[in-house]
Amino acid sequence: MTRQVRQRKQRGRSLVGETYEVEVGPVAHGGHCVARHDGRVLFVRHTLPGERVLARVSEGEEGSRFLRADAVEVLEASPDRVEPPCPFAGPGRCGGCDFQHVALPAQRRLKSAVVAEQLHRLAGLDVDVEVQPVPGDQDGLRWRTRVQLVTDRSGRIGLHKHRSHQVVAVDDCRIARPDARVLVDGHPVEGAGVAVAESVRGHDFEVDPAGFWQVHPGAPEALVDAVLRFLAPRPGERCLDLYAGVGLFSVFLADAVGPTGSVVAVEGERVAAEHAASNLEVFPGAAARRGSVDRDLAEDPGEPVDLVVLDPPREGAKRTVVEEIVRRGPRAVAYVACDPAALARDVAIFAEHGYAMTRLEAFDLFPMTHHVECVALLRNSR
Repeated sequence: MTRQVRQRKQRGRSLVGETYEVEVGPVAHGGHCVARHDGRVLFVRHTLPGERVLARVSEGEEGSRFLRADAVEVLEASPDRVEPPCPFAGPGRCGGCDFQHVALPAQRRLKSAVVAEQLHRLAGLDVDVEVQPVPGDQDGLRWRTRVQLVTDRSGRIGLHKHRSHQVVAVDDCRIARPDARVLVDGHPVEGAGVAVAESVRGHDFEVDPAGFWQVHPGAPEALVDAVLRFLAPRPGERCLDLYAGVGLFSVFLADAVGPTGSVVAVEGERVAAEHAASNLEVFPGAAARRGSVDRDLAEDPGEPVDLVVLDPPREGAKRTVVEEIVRRGPRAVAYVACDPAALARDVAIFAEHGYAMTRLEAFDLFPMTHHVECVALLRNSR
């Protein structure tokens, strides 16, 4: 049988390359700002709210609901605009950083606005948000402890353009530390297959060189501190650590609840789960399980727990996982979120089941980019 290939319907004439003069509106989730031209929405990168720019369309057609564009000329600049410290940043260049052209305090204000807007729009909450810096970067630079580079067909090493597979040759990533571990096409340049050690608050963690670990040196301490402050774990309590990675939060929960308590870490990635088991082996009441979180929770009898740490991937935990957590009746949930939209959607689901967000802290773990990390506390209000 011949397989039919569905072609994307052409909406109209391509507008790529068209240039419009626009007044720039508010920041939006994703590293761009919102502008309008002849009634059509443009998502414009490399600009700031309040600026007047020439925006060149990078994606879109006449029938598109919105267009993507780059600010290629600034006609009226924001006072928060600065000269990008990286020569590879800008329209048509490396797509790794969104805010190189923005003063660092203003970057954090933009991220605060995005988190607040997402919580208002998707969860119906009005929250004052302040994105906090953490130690370990140099004015927003030289913080990445791991850099993932790619190669093109000719063997050039660099980073991708924004929303493209095209490689921009980069000889010095300005947000990377000089001693950063380098991966090329997903493979460590050195030490392939050999676990490395990371230390947080006196605990050492085995981590695969190509596996997940927070890339800002100040991130693990900041996140552990927020989770422990929010949950205030007590001796004897029962804990779940979901999407646990190598067990960063599990180790500190196990420390806090002691031998009369319990901690179960659930992680889907095989190597990370193995490292979590190794990192937890000194705690008699702690264990690591490998498996998809939603499937693991659904197959588990669902015995009650006191505390949950939820640190899902960018798409969030989603309804099935949230409802399995609620079924276990924890007194508190610490939600560690790398995407404010996913956080807001999940917070709304928790609210349906009587769990209200009572605290929120946000951290600038990814300076020069639009990314932001949040820790939210959810409590059973019924």
